[in-house]
Amino acid sequence: MSAPPEEFYSDERWQNWLDRIREEEIDPENEDSARLLLNLQDDVAIAVAKIVTAYDDDAIDEEEALEELGDIREVVLDEVSFDNDEKAMLIDGVQTSLVCVFYAAEQYVAEGPAEEASVEEYVLEAGKAEAAEDLDSALGLVAAAGTGIIDGAELDMSVTEDIEYGLVTEWVNGLDSLQSAMSDPEVVEEDED
Repeated sequence: MSAPPEEFYSDERWQNWLDRIREEEIDPENEDSARLLLNLQDDVAIAVAKIVTAYDDDAIDEEEALEELGDIREVVLDEVSFDNDEKAMLIDGVQTSLVCVFYAAEQYVAEGPAEEASVEEYVLEAGKAEAAEDLDSALGLVAAAGTGIIDGAELDMSVTEDIEYGLVTEWVNGLDSLQSAMSDPEVVEEDED
């Protein structure tokens, strides 16, 4: 086993992003604001991608990978307090998108990629499950799609055009970040202008 990186993601890194969002005027319609939120999401997805890649490369074992993923999940999905309700809602949206990224990565490490259907089929089935108000199944199906992405499958984002906007489309948004992170795990700089 080669030595893994010291730390894949830290509470401090997450807090730096949150501080930046607290300080800036955030308007989701504004391109710079939207990019800031996307960079925050991508930054976490990149950390997750690095963990599963380290696991695939035998730099860390299953237990270590799951522990690292759990640590990041705890930091990122912890309740965030913002004085500004709109910013709180936007961060909540980012956290919602990332829920599935964590589930997919954990499922991939524990069980390998789900191979019963294509990535798109899993997403479409998840949309049906959400429409039937079976959110647990919907999350499981989107996570299964995520394991495919980690394994190298491509997700065509147009698949969400057939799904009513809701949790599944939010989760798929997270998978889009994961897909980018898996193909190009370059660190997003926190202090980009």
